[in-house]
Amino acid sequence: MVQRGRPREFDMDDALDKAIDVFWRQGYTGTSLSDLTEAMGISRPSLYNAFGTKEETFKLAVERYARIDMAYVNTALAEPTAYETARRYLRDNADAVTTPGKPAGCLSIQGGLAAAPEDDRVVRYLADRRADGEARFAERFARAIADGDLPASEDPADLAKYVSTVSAGLAVQAAAGVSREALHRVVDRALLVFPGGASPTASPHGADRNPRTAGGERTAPAAR
Repeated sequence: MVQRGRPREFDMDDALDKAIDVFWRQGYTGTSLSDLTEAMGISRPSLYNAFGTKEETFKLAVERYARIDMAYVNTALAEPTAYETARRYLRDNADAVTTPGKPAGCLSIQGGLAAAPEDDRVVRYLADRRADGEARFAERFARAIADGDLPASEDPADLAKYVSTVSAGLAVQAAAGVSREALHRVVDRALLVFPGGASPTASPHGADRNPRTAGGERTAPAAR
């Protein structure tokens, strides 16, 4: 068998993880090719051959980030009630955006917050990905309405937008240095107005109101 080309002298996943870290800390526009190659420990030709352009590398980084660092989304969507879906997602999101050893915040938010006009394609790409994620929650809440878990008067798209907006705010606050504990209190407060989450006498900062975790269980950060 004829071997085509030289074997790569670096681990693709490891290099992409390093690219994720750079894009996460510096944003898409703030990251240069030199930043990437230095962090990834590879040459520009190797970057182009393995990952493509800077934009293509960024998209691969976002896809890997979503698959690994945001795996908790699938877990949340599988919860048996709409309230537990919202609670699990927001709690795990607060943990994920404050994970020790990683940049604070969220790659999909920070990556395009401050982008140059010529990077509009990347901004739209990130917006489309967030919209796709929001649509998954809207579908889950629509199913909850059909199952009688949520009142028929609820709008699944509005609920999904609410959850998405809270999670984006958590990421921005985390990037500004707000602690995990403070973000958990924000989540508790936000869940008070989610259908099925409030009780007349419950304290917004008090114990977890999810009956499955009433003993104070805390969700662990998403595994890498």
